[in-house]
Amino acid sequence: MGASVNPTERGLGYTYRFAMKFRTPSRDEILTGPALATMARIGGPAILGSLIFTLYNLADAFWIGRLPPEASAAAVAGIQVSWPIVWFLISSISGFGGAAVSALVAQYVGAGRPKEANYALNQLLSLSAVSGIVLGVAGYFLSPWVLALLIGEGTVASAASLYIQIIFLGLPTMVLPGLFYSALAATGDTLTPLLVNGGGTLLNMALDPLLVLGWGPVPQMGILGAAYATVAAQGLVTAAFLVLLARGKGHLRLEPAALFPRWTWIVKGLRIGVPAAIGQSSMAFGFVIMTAVIGRLPNAEAALAGYGIGDRVLGILFIVTEGLGTGLTTMVGQALGAGAMDRAQELVRKGLRALIVILAAEAGLLWLIRYPAVAMFIPGREDVIELGARFIGAFAVSMPFLGTFFAAMAIYRGSGHNVPTMVLGVVRLWVLRIPLSYLFGFPLGLGADGVWWGMSLSNVIAGLIALGFLLSRSWQRSVVEESKGVPG
Repeated sequence: MGASVNPTERGLGYTYRFAMKFRTPSRDEILTGPALATMARIGGPAILGSLIFTLYNLADAFWIGRLPPEASAAAVAGIQVSWPIVWFLISSISGFGGAAVSALVAQYVGAGRPKEANYALNQLLSLSAVSGIVLGVAGYFLSPWVLALLIGEGTVASAASLYIQIIFLGLPTMVLPGLFYSALAATGDTLTPLLVNGGGTLLNMALDPLLVLGWGPVPQMGILGAAYATVAAQGLVTAAFLVLLARGKGHLRLEPAALFPRWTWIVKGLRIGVPAAIGQSSMAFGFVIMTAVIGRLPNAEAALAGYGIGDRVLGILFIVTEGLGTGLTTMVGQALGAGAMDRAQELVRKGLRALIVILAAEAGLLWLIRYPAVAMFIPGREDVIELGARFIGAFAVSMPFLGTFFAAMAIYRGSGHNVPTMVLGVVRLWVLRIPLSYLFGFPLGLGADGVWWGMSLSNVIAGLIALGFLLSRSWQRSVVEESKGVPG
């Protein structure tokens, strides 16, 4: 008879095997290992992290949708109106911080220069923290004016104002975790960010029903409770990352002397990151304008709520592509840093094919479940369910083309050449999506359906443009110079 294994030992064995499966690959494995398998090892924890975060977004909408019917649609629409504005300011910071730290850390590690990778993180941390404080204060005072400009007065504007001002007060805690995630992921470590961000997101999900609906001595706070839960959880995540990096994690460690801004490093980070920041913030502001377009429809409250829920459902399916994109960024960056051009080209070919195939399969599944998927989050509102399901159906048609778009964004991010990502972001939103959605929705009189199909067509055209960028091979250059050491 074989020896018995108790449940505790079995559980430890499962945990060990999971950790080993997604352990951080070494530099040699990234540069020479199986392309898609290594990409999946890096992307696996990122996928799980995105899944947890997406579930949080869905939980937010789920619990707010359980408010009394007269308040639920306005609250869901209020969050949907608020987030593009918040995202605009977050993108202004995380665009240059995340893009610069991804490229610099990955390429310095690939080049075998970890001290310079760490110095880049410290410099960008200082810049991001100061920017988060300044823009958070500005956003707090300007948000009522911006909301009035976008959607005027009414229940949706009132709900959005309550939510957005609390979020802006906590803006630094919304920005810094993304910087730490990008830095660790650039070394190949996506497991640590999964554990830290995942813990914070689970806390957020636990606080949502308590603060949104109220329980016992805790009063029902509605949309305000969702804002408090988000800021509290993100604050703990930021603190956890700071403690972790103060102790040191792999190549990365917080160093007080390295936190003092140095002009040459700030210029280097801005040169790489500013185009990404412009691209991301312009996309974010484009979504603000898209929200204003939807807010001008005759059935604006239902359209905004349906769009908000549909957007969250789509987020579930994008988590796999986001995870693989993280792996692609890391591996392309390290290959370029090491001067391994053949390896970089192999990664681009295989990563691009994988993203297109995955999104095509997901689009078919999404189209089949679009009605029950929306109904799960706002039962009893048939108008919202119908509009949300039609938005998902139109969007699903264009998803395979987004595979090319997402691949190009990941590849250029790893290369550190972010002018193409800026151009792609601006063209997709400002040249294509906003004009096409407005044209189909209003002058052509197609209403909400016209807006949805204008968005879908913009994805198709942007995906084809992204393919042209990749074929031009303008990503095939490293951004790190010959070693000169770091300030002592």
